Amino acid sequence: MYVSYIPQIISNFSGSPVSPLQPLVAMVNATLWTGYGWFKTYKDWPVIISNVPGIFFGLITVITVYIH
Repeated sequence: MYVSYIPQIISNFSGSPVSPLQPLVAMVNATLWTGYGWFKTYKDWPVIISNVPGIFFGLITVITVYIH
């Protein structure tokens, strides 16, 4: 799911920036789920591993909206 941000990142670098709202909200969502998986009594590794890319891809997408 988060790999779909790659075309948006490319679009940002090509001078046609996308809206930062959706990647920002997705990044917050992935951060909350990662925190949930991390702070459980027994770490929920599938939840952590599947949401960490969302943090990075969302952050990179939001940053490239403003730095292009």
